[in-house]
Amino acid sequence: MTTNPPFLEIKGLKKEYVAGKPILKGIDLTISEPGIIAIIGPSGTGKSTLIRCINRLIDSTEGQIIFDESDVCQAKGTLLRQLRRQVGMVFQEYNLVERLSVIENVLTGRLGYMSSWQAWRRNFSQNDINTAFELLDAVGLSDHAKNRADSLSGGQRQRVGIARAVMQHPKILLADEPTSSLDPKTAAEIMELLAKFSRQKHIPALVNMHDVSLARKFAKRIIGMAEGVIVYDGDADGITDEILKQIYGGEEWLN
Repeated sequence: MTTNPPFLEIKGLKKEYVAGKPILKGIDLTISEPGIIAIIGPSGTGKSTLIRCINRLIDSTEGQIIFDESDVCQAKGTLLRQLRRQVGMVFQEYNLVERLSVIENVLTGRLGYMSSWQAWRRNFSQNDINTAFELLDAVGLSDHAKNRADSLSGGQRQRVGIARAVMQHPKILLADEPTSSLDPKTAAEIMELLAKFSRQKHIPALVNMHDVSLARKFAKRIIGMAEGVIVYDGDADGITDEILKQIYGGEEWLN
């Protein structure tokens, strides 16, 4: 009986911005199943750094990140480009091209699969265009397809960001605090979209977030980080007040 390799395997990952002061202190992590995996922890503990190391937005200092049978940390040139295009990224600040239309922003998710000449000319196939419109419908924005991105609300922009990430046909989704600037209702809707696409595409969605209640509601697995290390990795139901005190420190905020 053969078993499929993990979606993602991280071994001994360290990151220092200043020599001798590591932000990540030897992270070991295996993602083997689809679904929402929430990363929680206080600000400055390395959550965003971990997410950004995975698709090489920043370089790690030490360790391995095995994705699609390759070490992302060592990948260069064409291989790195091929790996990155299979990692859908959803940003806290949306990272849309404001002057472009909503549909054009979604279509940029295909640029990693195009030659430089095709990308410069925005020479998208009809199949890609059809898929982009289908994704806009799936996130509830089909009526805004021709509107400029800068005309949208924050929640609408994040929906475009999710559609763009899914447009890449990724093997994993990464989301760096995708709900931090949104109201509670919109934040829940964004998490529901991430959960929906994770189920539909049968891929994991690794979501860095601060809202513990949202993590408990949507995540099948929670990774708790404190001071650059993982202090909890397990089911959402297993997050107790004692564990939260280990992650965040103190207990006054629990009341």
